[in-house]
Amino acid sequence: MKKLAGKLVIVIFLAVMVAFTLYPVVYTLLGSVKSNLELQTGGSFFPGEWKFGNYAEAFEKAQFMKYTWNSVILSALTMIFSLITSSMAGYVVARHDFTGKKLLLAAYLSVMFIALGPITLYPQYMLMEALGLTGNLLGLALVLTGGQASNIFLVMGFIKSVPKELDESAVMEGASYFRIYATVILPLIRPILGVIALFSFRLAWNDYITSLVFSIPNQDMKPLTVAVVGLRYSANAAAELHIMTAGASIAIIPILIVYMFANRQFIGGLTAGAVKG
Repeated sequence: MKKLAGKLVIVIFLAVMVAFTLYPVVYTLLGSVKSNLELQTGGSFFPGEWKFGNYAEAFEKAQFMKYTWNSVILSALTMIFSLITSSMAGYVVARHDFTGKKLLLAAYLSVMFIALGPITLYPQYMLMEALGLTGNLLGLALVLTGGQASNIFLVMGFIKSVPKELDESAVMEGASYFRIYATVILPLIRPILGVIALFSFRLAWNDYITSLVFSIPNQDMKPLTVAVVGLRYSANAAAELHIMTAGASIAIIPILIVYMFANRQFIGGLTAGAVKG
């Protein structure tokens, strides 16, 4: 009886969590086919009249092909930079001792638990301006690559589960540190690299504030999230929430496609990370 009651509690808990997760998505999808008046006044949960033309209007106004391509380039660059920096940093911290290592780890941990938020935007912008990287996707990708503390700890925990004897054997054969990293460590940590790739891709795809600030000097580099929010108001400043929700619904599709292709690697990496970490 106690076992049955426990299972019932778990089922109810999971059902509530699923409902809380899916409700905003379903509400947005239904709102995307409502009229602007119906959406702003609340109305019923389901559309009184299904207006699928909202999608065509949003697709045209937001220039989806252009800004989707910007988002794809931005997300791909951020993903590549994240994989390189987090894997190298995780390898160095996990395998080597150096002066200030504990202080560095403490700094990384503090970044994980303290949300710095928008206060970092100005110094980041000034740094990129000094490097001549404002107004292009490369500079924005480098900014989004920063703050890799959680990824570094994921890699570090994974590498610690790899026997050190493999490194020692490679050293005896004359392999350099970089060769050990590239030929011994990287192939063994592919599952966790898959998780980091998906996390960093999603982070760059969904980012709004940083992308909005860094795209001010060059409107042509706007990613899709900034373009979709721009649909909120028409040319005469009238609110057009139905067009914005339709644009947001279209913007979900690419990240869903990426998740479908990376799903197996993502789940495998998380499971392996939970066991080895």
